[in-house]
Amino acid sequence: MLLTCLEIFFARIIDVSISTFRTMIMVKKKSFIIPILAFCEVFIWFMAARKALNTEINSIMIPICYSLGYATGTYLGGFLSRKFIKNINTIEVTTKRNNKKLINNLRSRGLAISIIELKEPYNKERKDLIIIDVKSKLTQETIKQIKESDDQAFIVVKDTKIVRNGYIK
Repeated sequence: MLLTCLEIFFARIIDVSISTFRTMIMVKKKSFIIPILAFCEVFIWFMAARKALNTEINSIMIPICYSLGYATGTYLGGFLSRKFIKNINTIEVTTKRNNKKLINNLRSRGLAISIIELKEPYNKERKDLIIIDVKSKLTQETIKQIKESDDQAFIVVKDTKIVRNGYIK
């Protein structure tokens, strides 16, 4: 019974990890490997499901191992996606006009920024919109730097699919 449970558990980890990773690749439009991953995913899933459903063992451990494999595979697939799929984030910062401290801080860290002047129509307050494109692994560090320079800044982070030309640190 233990061997059967372990086979099902590890098969589910593998097929769900592949599924999660494949989905993230599809979102990023990197399609050349998707059919291969889909084939492997479904083949492993079929073998695990067949093993789980055709066993002579009547134990709650079979569905528990099946479910634990699924949960673990989801976690592992997300981890692999973050490690191997390079993402770009766009950080939009709305701040007071000519916030030299923030602008100098961002530029001194080697970040390319674009600044757009904004005008609030209701209270005539003038602000700047600072746009920064960074690799996802630098996003949290960049947000921390922004907060250190301007704790009142309004920050929006967006997942960016395509960036052409320009500079990304």
